Amino acid sequence: MGSMSCEQSLDPRSRALTGVEAYLDAELEVLRGAVEDLAAAAPAPDDDGWNAREDAAAVTEMKAAWRRVRASYERIEGALGHLFPSIAHSADGRYEAFIEEAADVNLFDGEGVTGMHAVERVLWADAHSPAVIAFESALPGYAPAAFPSDEAAARAFRDELVGRLAGDVAAMQESFGPLALDPATAFRGVTESVEEQVEKVDLPGPGEDESRYAGATLDDMRANLEGGREIYEEFRPWLVQQGEGPAVDAAVVAGFDRIAAVYDSMPGTALPEVPETWNSASPTTADLGTPYGQLVTGLARESDPDDDGSLISAMNRAADALRIPRAR
Repeated sequence: MGSMSCEQSLDPRSRALTGVEAYLDAELEVLRGAVEDLAAAAPAPDDDGWNAREDAAAVTEMKAAWRRVRASYERIEGALGHLFPSIAHSADGRYEAFIEEAADVNLFDGEGVTGMHAVERVLWADAHSPAVIAFESALPGYAPAAFPSDEAAARAFRDELVGRLAGDVAAMQESFGPLALDPATAFRGVTESVEEQVEKVDLPGPGEDESRYAGATLDDMRANLEGGREIYEEFRPWLVQQGEGPAVDAAVVAGFDRIAAVYDSMPGTALPEVPETWNSASPTTADLGTPYGQLVTGLARESDPDDDGSLISAMNRAADALRIPRAR
């Protein structure tokens, strides 16, 4: 009889952590490759820069690469945000969060407004919705989105703005390698991926969602949920060995399934339209009855730790069964 592999010989706790590390490491590599594809697809800098009309094929290719970048990041966002908070802000901060710190009139360099949404804002510069423009133009320090209009701007977009994103991803990869994950940190990636769902959708008003320029926020949330499930899968063999583990595991899986069913019922990649009268603090009955209102209500319920039937409640019970400190 042959000897067991190293992974097979590990105890359930160690196997869970090894599996999470392998998943995060592989997804970081996918993320790195997608950012490289984005840079490679950028047109060679020339006197008139580039735009979606005259460089349609290149812009289409960059947009496709950006979507791959976004999906890969969202699958591991819960873990990355906890492990590398400052880098995560640089790579994933929203426009308004950056310009609260300081105005940024240079859209293409690697300073000020940076990261995936800065790139997205340029790639879809001619397609911002009226709601997005209304929201952002009211912000102090606002600078209208634009394509690079000369060689310097085109070069800066590729080498500095996308280059900064590539550097952020490389920094996360380099730092992640030597890290020794503990169960609390690894499991927190799951719970935070669920909490991210409601945070991405419960908005103060129209035009304020995360991947607003590409109309991709619903796809963000699908990838977020997918990543949370993938990481949770690594904990299941350990959990089901605990006393109440099988029942708790079934509750967690059912919660993931409920959220996935909501997403599957909604077409496209963007959030449902936010009602013009939406007030997140006290939404009206009519607004709660819209597809957007139903989405917010469902996700709020699943992320409520005080609701015994929610996904977060089940995940907290799973953490207790594994003797892992709860995220909050």
